[in-house]
Amino acid sequence: MPFLRSPSREPLWKEEFSVFTSDERYVTRRQFAKFLTLASLGMFVGNLWVLAKAYFAKTPSFPSVEVGEVGEIPVRGIKLFTYPTPKDHCILIRTGEDEYVAYSQKCTHLSCAVYFSAKDDRLECPCHQGFFSVRDGSVLQGPPPRPLPQITLERNGARLLAVGVKES
Repeated sequence: MPFLRSPSREPLWKEEFSVFTSDERYVTRRQFAKFLTLASLGMFVGNLWVLAKAYFAKTPSFPSVEVGEVGEIPVRGIKLFTYPTPKDHCILIRTGEDEYVAYSQKCTHLSCAVYFSAKDDRLECPCHQGFFSVRDGSVLQGPPPRPLPQITLERNGARLLAVGVKES
């Protein structure tokens, strides 16, 4: 019988499993190579999943919403509105006689509400002194990591319409 061993030899389980704690700390080359292979395979499959998800993701469609009328607010004046959902607060700024810009009112640092400072011609976040350019929403100073999302505006006669969000 192949499973019987002579009584003079150690039991099979002692050869297979170490009972000494000093021997448990060592990892064999085979175990290490197996771990690296499985970890690499897992990371490869994860990257394929992310790539496939990004490739097949739909581009979001935004509604067309009226946010104001031309001439409704004075030059260097503001109007608050919500877009694309009622929970997304935005700010519309009239920068010139025929120029309007709109941005998300949520700071890209910690989501505090930004406001327009006409005196300094910039958008300001009062929480941590973050400042944004009124022209393009770029960060001028402070901890915000990226520009404000810009709301795409279209003019339809005397109406101003929000038609999309441009993430930078």
